[in-house]
Amino acid sequence: MKTLNVLIFTAAMLSGAAALAHSDEVLDTQKAPNGGQLRMAGVYHFELVVAKDSKEARDNPVVVYVTDHAGTKVPTVGAGGTATLLAGKQKASVKLVPDGDNRLKGVGKYASTPDMKAVVSVTMAGKAAEQARFTPLAPMAPAAPMAPPVAAKDGHTDHKH
Repeated sequence: MKTLNVLIFTAAMLSGAAALAHSDEVLDTQKAPNGGQLRMAGVYHFELVVAKDSKEARDNPVVVYVTDHAGTKVPTVGAGGTATLLAGKQKASVKLVPDGDNRLKGVGKYASTPDMKAVVSVTMAGKAAEQARFTPLAPMAPAAPMAPPVAAKDGHTDHKH
């Protein structure tokens, strides 16, 4: 019985850590591979990349990169999606189509405003749609500092008694 309790506790801790590792707050501290913002969407990570320097609303690209939770590229052949962008008082709906490798791409009329919000919905081939919410031009959050190890009574921090 004790072994079962230890297994259940370990599984609960690992699943909790996995959920924490993929929260928006944690993802906002990570540098995205393509300069966008990362979000968890079901079994995927979506990285949204939008124009950062468009002062006026004009046709600008919208790119979504799809990876698994380990950062491995997921092919987007047969996938499709939409990105709804809210920037200032304007709303743009962008159709996303496969653009090679692990990308979906579209073009929409929007301005690069610091308060921009986006909702991305992607349907991978043969799968249900997954959705994520973004604030793509928000500043990257600083990483939380790690707590120092607690020293044991004998001054060692590398093992338990």
